[in-house]
Amino acid sequence: MDQIDTEILQQLQRSAKISMKELATIVHLSSPAVIERVKKLEEQGIIEGYTTKVNLKKINRSIQAIILFKSIDCKSLSNFCNAHPDVLECYRVAGEISYIVKIATYSVETLEQFIDDAMPYGTPSTNIVLSRTENSVIKPFTLE
Repeated sequence: MDQIDTEILQQLQRSAKISMKELATIVHLSSPAVIERVKKLEEQGIIEGYTTKVNLKKINRSIQAIILFKSIDCKSLSNFCNAHPDVLECYRVAGEISYIVKIATYSVETLEQFIDDAMPYGTPSTNIVLSRTENSVIKPFTLE
């Protein structure tokens, strides 16, 4: 990957809907050259896909929480999380905690229900998200 590929990645992360013509203008290449570079980045697996970012508040999921689990049944907790509609992300981690689960739900009551339903799989520690920041543009790591 060169500097132009890095800039293409950054622009696509800012807006996956950017036109190839506009992207070409930004990186100072022709549209066919940019299309070819994007295609190569996709073929190499550097670009895995394109997603839509959803405003959780506008779809009635304004309560977000990070729940840490000391799991007694990792496989069952993983299956429960994968099937639950409120779960956004689920990470199995090493250490004292075995799972970190991020959920977005409708209310404190539905958060409580999630916790109650998850209790058979481990001991939860719930942290309600008050605010968040996100680094939506990730640069490749380079050794210099």
